[in-house]
Order: sequence, then structure tokens, then C-alpha cells
Amino acid sequence: DDSNNNFTKGTLQATQHSFLEPLFHMDLSHTQALEHGRLQVKILNQIPTANSIAKFEESLSYIWAVFALISLFHILLTLRQKKSIRYIAAKMESLANLNFDAFEQSKTKGEYKIIGQAFEKSQQLLKHKVNLLKEHNEQLTKTAFQDPVTGFGTRARFTEKLNQISDQKQAEVGVLFIIKATELATMNQMVGRDGGDDYLARIANEIRSSLKGNPQASYFRISTADFAIILPSKSLKQGKVIAESLKMAFNEYQQQAGTASIAHIGLVPYFEDTDPVSLMTLADTAVSIAQTLGPNCYHVQEKLTGDELFGESRWKVAINELIRHKAIQFYVQPIRPCRNDVQSYRELLSRFYNSEGKLFPTTTVIAMAERHGMSEELDKLVVLNAIQLLASSTKISGTMGINISSASATNKSFVAWLKDVLIRQRGIAARLVFEVNESGMQTNLSATYHFINELHSVGSRVSIERFGLGFTSFKFFKEVRPDFIKLDHSYTQGICSDPQNRFFVKMIIDISRKLGIRVIATGIEKQDEKLAMEQLLTDGLQGYYIAKPMPLTQEQIA
Repeated sequence: DDSNNNFTKGTLQATQHSFLEPLFHMDLSHTQALEHGRLQVKILNQIPTANSIAKFEESLSYIWAVFALISLFHILLTLRQKKSIRYIAAKMESLANLNFDAFEQSKTKGEYKIIGQAFEKSQQLLKHKVNLLKEHNEQLTKTAFQDPVTGFGTRARFTEKLNQISDQKQAEVGVLFIIKATELATMNQMVGRDGGDDYLARIANEIRSSLKGNPQASYFRISTADFAIILPSKSLKQGKVIAESLKMAFNEYQQQAGTASIAHIGLVPYFEDTDPVSLMTLADTAVSIAQTLGPNCYHVQEKLTGDELFGESRWKVAINELIRHKAIQFYVQPIRPCRNDVQSYRELLSRFYNSEGKLFPTTTVIAMAERHGMSEELDKLVVLNAIQLLASSTKISGTMGINISSASATNKSFVAWLKDVLIRQRGIAARLVFEVNESGMQTNLSATYHFINELHSVGSRVSIERFGLGFTSFKFFKEVRPDFIKLDHSYTQGICSDPQNRFFVKMIIDISRKLGIRVIATGIEKQDEKLAMEQLLTDGLQGYYIAKPMPLTQEQIA
């Protein structure tokens, strides 16, 4: 009944606390109020708590073991993924260097397999496109740095090679050849541009054959008609042997082609510190001298002494010499009339030679004469010798055509001289047809009209050659009224395959016939061209298929 005193029986047991006990807190105490007191009961919970903690620790150890295994598996998986990613990244970086090694699918398994397959497909596609670009680039390189006709390097490559030679770090000596295809213009006119390309290709083949024992030689086409050969580690004496071999090959080709020459060769030595400009000046001098020595000749120029006549200057002296010595020879090429009622003529072709009797390249002589203002003197030589030949030979009859330059034909002083000469030889004048290039005559219609009228006044006639190249052709021959027009050979070459070309030729023939002008087709090289021009009713035919030029002394004309 004494509520002021507590009664406790027994002792409290000491407990060992665990850090996990807060997870398993159990309040098992109970207080009961009595009539005369209060009863508190507290059950001991250490044993169930300890059991629960033990079970939890056991479960937790399993959980940690599984977590450790999962973590280890995750680490291994991550390492494998990093390895695959690094491999793919390395392959992507290698693409920047255009490295297309085979893709190893074994290194991109699992979820990266589809990435590996896509990468390999993309790599193959990129490789294909790169190969296409390389092929296209090779084609562009060939276009830019390789001549399509001969297969030789272009002038750009030649310039690079010259710069290498001039570099003092490159210890190199050798021989430089310059080969000038002097008959290219003649070939283009006689057999067309395809024939001209064949001519250049044949020269290139002869060059290769002559140097087949020199694999270190470099070949270049440095201009339309000029070739260059750089032969390292060879002496000038060895170069002369090669030049002699080339000359023999060109001589043989000349006999087959029937031209005045094929090409001329200049040789110069070079050293590692040679200036490119000086070297080319020396080479130009050598090939210019070779042209004045005769057909297919070569000349060696080791150095300049100051007494040489360079390039064109030497030509000026050579032309003066041939004019003074009247070094001219005539070839004749007939023009076949297509009808019995048409009067045609034969064309006299001038060939010039040096003091040793060797022929000059005709195209070069004419070009150099025009450049040095010597066309009139050269034309006077041709006219006087032609008149003398016709006057002195009773075996040569009929009408003859003589080529003169348009510069002379439009020069009033030359026309006055020519008229005076023809007045004294009226019998010969009536047998002469003067051929002049259309392009040169169109530039001065009044002078052309004067030239034709003056020749008509003495009985001579005029033929306009290479007709049809200018846009003013119809207006030109309508106003000046020549006696003949010779169609440019380009119309003949396309007459069978080009209907527009055929229509244009037919139109020229129809208009010319109404004006009383005879039309002559040139460059007839094939039978189908001859038949086509005959069907179009041209008045005359000229070309290698009709007749080749022959020395006039070999013709038997009664």
C-alpha cells in the first residue's frame, strides 16, 4: 500500500549491444495498475534479437557475395566494351589515313556486332569511292601531265625536271635532246589532223626505239611540234650515237611518207647547276642550226661563244642565202578535173635547199620569211623561177598554180612588180594561177580586189586556197570574184560522215557555179571521199589519192 516505495526482485542482466539492434527494436515491457499498487513486467528480448541479427548478417553476407560477383562481372564486361570501343575508335582514326585493313568481327561481339557490321560495310563503300577518286585523279593527272597522242610527259613535267637539274643539291649530268617535228603543218594539211597525230605518234615510237637501252631517259612533248628527251648520266659522245640512230630512223620514215623531212634534232650537255633558261637557249640554237643543215639532221651545241646566230636570226641569214643563190626546186601535184568541160591546172610546190643541196623544212622557211618581213623577196624568187622554168621548157604545157603569201598579195608595191613582170611575159601569164590563203586575204578586201583585178588585166587567174574556214567566206568570194576556190581539207575529211558538212559544201558549190567560180576539193585521201565529192559536182579534185607531189623534172608532159 505504500506507494512511496518500489519493490524489485532480481537483478538486471548486462546486455551486449550490436550496431544492428536499432533495426530489430522490440518493446516487450508491460505495466499493469493494481488496486494497491502497479505491476511492471519486461520480457528479456536479447535472444530473439540476437537470432534475428545473426540471420540478417547471414543474409547480408550472401547479398554482398552476390553483389561482389555482379560487380566483378560488370567490371569484366566494361573492360570488354572499352576494348571494343577502343578498337572501333582506332579503326575510325585509321580511315583518316585511308587505311582499309580487314575489320575483325571477333573484337566486336555482342551488342557491338551490328556496329561492327555497319562499320565494315561503310569502310568497303568508302574504299570503293576512294578507288574511284584515285582512278579519276589518275585520268586527270594523265590529262594534265601526259600527252594523249605520244604518251610523253607534258611541258609542266619538263619544267619540273629542269628545275631538278638546276638544283645544286642534285648531282646530275647528262644530255638534253630537243626534237622538232618540222612537217606537222604539212601533214595536217595533206592528211588531216588524224594523220598529223599519227605522224607525231610515229616520231614518238622512233624516239622510244632509239633509246630502248636507256630506261632512265625521260620523254616530254613540250609544244605542238617539239619533243624533249633528258638522258642522265650519259656523255655527249653517247648522245651523238643516239642522235645518229634517230636520224636513220627519220630518214627511213621520210621515204615512206614522201615528205621533205621528218624532224630535226638538237643536242646539248647539262650539269647539276645549269640554269634552265640558258639550257633551253642553247638547245633552241642547236635545233635551229640543225634545221638549216638539211632533212632530219642533228647539231651538237656544247656552249655559246657569242658568234652563233641564235634561232630566228640564223634563219634570216639562211633565207637570204637561198634567195641570193636561187636555191629553189619545184614539185608538181595535178588537180584532176571532174568533167571534160572543166579546165583545171597543176600546182607548183616550192622546195628550198641550202648550200649543200639539202632541203629546208618548207613550212619553217615560209613562217620565218613572214616573221622577218622577207615574204616578198621569197615570193619574187618563186615567181621568177617559175616563169623562167615555163619559158625555157617546151615539154611543160598547160596551166600552173603558184603559191604566194597573202602579205605579198595585199602589198601594192609587190602587185605592181608582179604585173610588170607578167606584162613582159603575157604568154606565160595566161598559164599562171596564183594561189593565196583565204584567211590572209579577208583582212583587206580592197587590197584583195585590187590584186585580183590586176592579175585579170594581164590574163592570169587567182585561186583562193583553204576556203571556208572564215565566217565571211561567202561575202568574200562574192565581192572579189576569184577564178577558183580550193575547199579546206577539213571539209573533205567529214564529207562522208557529217550531213551538215555535206550540205555546206553543196551550198558553196551551188553559189560558186552561179558566180562562175570553179570549186576544187583538196585533201582527197580515200576513194569514198573522191566519190562523195564527185557526186556533189565539184570541178576538180586534189590530194594524195589523186596524185602525190613529184619533182617537176620527172614529169613527162608533151
